[in-house]
Amino acid sequence: MPLGRRCTFALLPLAITIPAFAQQKPTDKAEEEKGFTFYETFQGSTNELGQVMKLDTTVGYDFTRHYGVDFGVPFYFVSASSTETSSGGASHNGIGDAYAEIRATFNNPLVNYATVLTGAAPTGDTKTGLSTGRATFDWTNHFDKGVLGLRPFVNVGVANTISDTTFFTRPFTTLGMNTHEEGGVSWSVLPFVRVGASYYAIEPWGTQKVFSKFVGRQGGGMTMMGRGHGPFQNAAETTGTSDLTRDNGFSAWVSGRAFNLLDLELGYERSVKYNLNTVSFLVGFNIGSLVRKARGF
Repeated sequence: MPLGRRCTFALLPLAITIPAFAQQKPTDKAEEEKGFTFYETFQGSTNELGQVMKLDTTVGYDFTRHYGVDFGVPFYFVSASSTETSSGGASHNGIGDAYAEIRATFNNPLVNYATVLTGAAPTGDTKTGLSTGRATFDWTNHFDKGVLGLRPFVNVGVANTISDTTFFTRPFTTLGMNTHEEGGVSWSVLPFVRVGASYYAIEPWGTQKVFSKFVGRQGGGMTMMGRGHGPFQNAAETTGTSDLTRDNGFSAWVSGRAFNLLDLELGYERSVKYNLNTVSFLVGFNIGSLVRKARGF
């Protein structure tokens, strides 16, 4: 998406919160008509290590207002900071793992519930950290309830990889079993603007592997950087115990929606484990809704 267009849309009115791409998108889409869907997102994260950005094209089908499927392929843009580049960091672009997801959403007066089961094929390059070289899955469950403009929520999931969120397009890819939990609240400060905050924890078990997007391989070996916030800054590939990928921290964000077509978000995440501060953005286009409106249905 052209940078100029992204900047222009940033001036439009903001609306609802998107705590995480896989967590909130099914709740939003359940309100739309059944049929084909087409959603485009451009998101990215920046910190002292560099920038990781992702263009994600998702095509799907809503069978009913409760059930649907999606298919997508992300494309990454990785740029290590000048400090990291001089220490062995790498900048590159490439596709990640193609994925498919099954989602279901059920809204009721007591609590709203959404669940997403995602499976990914190893289509990305392990040498640049864009894939683990193995098939991965993530099952996430989302619960929320609106009360007087506030919307408390809880996300609980199990996976064999640590997925990106809108607050953290990760500088690494992992392989290993884990549970991930998040609890927080968002607040409607204006009709088209929400702010929010949350606390998250990732609890892995068993053997874990980390593939760095910043540290490249030279001559088939690993380029060591010798310092850093985590294993993804020290080697192209690291294998270890559950402590290798355990993480916890908190997030804060402001987000919104314009005309049910455009999603915008600006967020901050603090990783306690990695001692890392990350600023992220997301721009999402509901192209499927736009096409349906143009056709008059």
